[in-house]
Amino acid sequence: MIFVSVGSQLPFDRLIIAIDEWAATHQDETVFAQIGNSNFTPKHIEFCQTIDPINYDKRIKSADIIIAHAGTGTIITGLELGIPLLIMPRLAEKGEHRNNHQLATVKHFSTFTTITIVGNEQILVTTLDQMLKNKSASPEKITTTVSNKLITTIKDFIVDT
Repeated sequence: MIFVSVGSQLPFDRLIIAIDEWAATHQDETVFAQIGNSNFTPKHIEFCQTIDPINYDKRIKSADIIIAHAGTGTIITGLELGIPLLIMPRLAEKGEHRNNHQLATVKHFSTFTTITIVGNEQILVTTLDQMLKNKSASPEKITTTVSNKLITTIKDFIVDT
């Protein structure tokens, strides 16, 4: 299953339209999208505007691939679960966000092998096809545990302040 998320702040029609058009010719793939306050109504994918945390968690955990804007929450969740991520940042010049902070976000996460970053719709769908062909690759996961040394350092800082 392919899980698509655009977050809840702003529409990201460019991403949703590209995935919906791709799904029209890939009907053997299951796609579910959280589309936010979109101006576009998908015709070839299952979708909802918003999704509650329990269903979001269920959907994302069952995904083979996550496609998203460069939202840190989705990226970190995908990394924790070891699910390959296909990220297309929103661009301010296209009216998709107030500034280009998502470009800085993807630059920060670009070293992770589980994350593929694309700049436009054509590369998005081409890359998605490639990712589906290579599903068997072993995903990279990040750890969500905190070292005792870090906890001690933070406690010492708080106590000394």
